[in-house]
Amino acid sequence: MLTYPEIDPVAIAIGPLKVHWYGLMYLAGFVVAWWLALRRSTKSWSPVIKSEVEDLILYCAIGVVVGGRLGYMFFYNLPQLLDNPLSMLRVWEGGMSFHGGLVGVMLATTLYARKIGTTFPALIDFVAPLVPIGLGLGRIGNFIGQELWGRPTDVPWGMVFPRDPDLLVRHPSQLYQAFLEGLVLFAVLWWFSSKPRPRLAVGGLFVTLYGVFRFLAEFVREPDGHIGFDLFGWMTRGQLLSLPMIVAGIALLVWSYRTQPLPEGRAGKGGSNKQGRPQVKGGAQ
Repeated sequence: MLTYPEIDPVAIAIGPLKVHWYGLMYLAGFVVAWWLALRRSTKSWSPVIKSEVEDLILYCAIGVVVGGRLGYMFFYNLPQLLDNPLSMLRVWEGGMSFHGGLVGVMLATTLYARKIGTTFPALIDFVAPLVPIGLGLGRIGNFIGQELWGRPTDVPWGMVFPRDPDLLVRHPSQLYQAFLEGLVLFAVLWWFSSKPRPRLAVGGLFVTLYGVFRFLAEFVREPDGHIGFDLFGWMTRGQLLSLPMIVAGIALLVWSYRTQPLPEGRAGKGGSNKQGRPQVKGGAQ
């Protein structure tokens, strides 16, 4: 058994103002996404130029926060939402859902794609590789905050979380997810997207791999106490929500490679528009 490196979840406290590590991890994730987006925006096939990156990250940040909160209340705490709709605003009580955040980002990128005159498939393929680092940092925030811990185990690297009322040796499942959903997913997507791919291939791979990684991680993650298992006495809510992602992601990959051409570079037929940004042609609308 490993000793849990207990860290105060409050990173900064100034009087009544408290800044938690979880919030700082979210902020760090957006900063890293901004930096990576600046790098990607210089590629000939990028649908975004440098001057549009900041607004893109802002749109996505709003989508993550609003979608993540709405998704948590709808997917994991619907009775409370129906009983008291204003509970949705109690963000200080915690509760964010990746699946809701994903929907939020998709809506945000749809709106921003229309604003800058590109397509949703082109923009979502650009955004997908920026996401995993933020996911990994968020899981580290969960670890520091001693939330979303794993199921009881006897593996040598199991830990006792001091805030666990049962004080059981548990899987540090937050770290498993940080590794898979953060580091591994980022490495694969960054490599895969390093050259032009058919439209929605990058987005399809992201959805597929995240769904698979999340489905596997749920086997060692403690189910939400107020929900338990949804199906068959072993399937959790997270697994139930991840199954459609896996199916949709595989379908997107097959459809993309069968029907979609590679995006043209900036020096191709499209040239640039009046705003001095590349016009991306050849992809799905």
